[in-house]
Amino acid sequence: MNYDVIVIGSGPGGYVAAIRASQLGLKTAIIERESLGGICLNWGCIPTKALLKSAQVFEYINHASEYGIKTAGAEADFAAVVKRSRGVAEGMSKGVQFLMKKNKIEVIMGSAKVKPGNKVDVKAADGSQKEYSASHIILATGGRSRELPNLKQDGKKVIGYRQAMVLPEQPKSMVVVGSGAIGVEFAYFYATMGTKVTIVEFMDNVVPVEDEDVSKQLLRSFKKAGIEIMTSSSVESVDTSGQGCKVQVKTASGMQTIECDIVLSAAGVVANIENIGLEETGIKTEKGKVVVDEYYNTSVKGYYAIGDIVGGQALAHVASAEGIICVEKIAGHKPEPLDYNNIPGCTYCSPEIASVGYTEKAAKAAGYELKIGKFPFSASGKASAAGAKDGFVKLIFDAKYGELLGAHMIGANVTEMIAEIVVARKLETTGHEMIKAVHPHPTMSEAIMEAAADAYGEVIHL
Repeated sequence: MNYDVIVIGSGPGGYVAAIRASQLGLKTAIIERESLGGICLNWGCIPTKALLKSAQVFEYINHASEYGIKTAGAEADFAAVVKRSRGVAEGMSKGVQFLMKKNKIEVIMGSAKVKPGNKVDVKAADGSQKEYSASHIILATGGRSRELPNLKQDGKKVIGYRQAMVLPEQPKSMVVVGSGAIGVEFAYFYATMGTKVTIVEFMDNVVPVEDEDVSKQLLRSFKKAGIEIMTSSSVESVDTSGQGCKVQVKTASGMQTIECDIVLSAAGVVANIENIGLEETGIKTEKGKVVVDEYYNTSVKGYYAIGDIVGGQALAHVASAEGIICVEKIAGHKPEPLDYNNIPGCTYCSPEIASVGYTEKAAKAAGYELKIGKFPFSASGKASAAGAKDGFVKLIFDAKYGELLGAHMIGANVTEMIAEIVVARKLETTGHEMIKAVHPHPTMSEAIMEAAADAYGEVIHL
């Protein structure tokens, strides 16, 4: 065998798995067909956050007078904003290159295809092919923008998230199809930069995976920001034959036509499982995902899969955790299987959204009797001082044992606050323990303590 471990794909699942394998003394190689860091680092999590930061700065400047600051007319340089975002992504990719060298991981550039007998064929950009072998082969090939049958992406007028990050010029108007994390983040970015944005969502609520109270708050905040929102609606067709796009939208009250410059399809992601040798190797798939056990073994011994190509949340931090568990098990350690009910989800529009565990609806459906506490940021001194009073913290407890079943936050910086809840749930912290854990004042995070107190009738500042 050439290696102990070969990892295919260098996103946050793949490169993290490779580093952990090397740390554990396994001779490791990683295969990447495009750029180290994968989609998340190059075309996803990181560059989008750079775009969103530029939008937030622009928003601050436009509302500077509310903070007692006088400014001259600010103007957004769209091309410069995009350039900064790409620069941030390139810097992070170089950081992953450094980590590969530091951990003595061989980087093989090319398109990989697994074969029976623990072998991998790699086709380089120049067309040359080479075969490698390893005792353990980890598939971490990630995902791509889902293409709807009636919404074919041409990369120019009907685009996916990748093109949305590098448009040559800012569109005057845009229809965003789908209001998951990708949809609402781009909707916020473009609307803040001055584009007229309409969101079309098939489900009854925006951010439909979130607690309904969070969905309602985001709807209010987005409408206040001038974003048009159509729920219980679907895009039936897009006519791109003219200068712009004519979007046919089916609503409860009938068909509507919306004219815009660009349509962004943000209907989720689909796993990259085609043309990587799964059929030839006999690796079992189901509903577009690779079937694995709790330690990410596939149906064929010596082959593993992690990240967006397996079941579970398609999130960077999930892929990283799966990669670490996978290689620790390979190395003979005894890692604890991942608790998929304690995975935080974060959405970086403004206001931000962060959640973990059961929604109120799901907890009731699971048969729990609930105690629910809610603390609005309008009652928070820090939020008032920051001029960020939209939103709240909502905590859901099991009334019988005081177990923290779920947390749902919407507001400024809540993506930084959710980790407290993840740790609290991991340690099986009760509501009373959270109330008695002194939180610093004034902070946004004390809203967590206040929400817990509200659940038990002890809230002070409401």
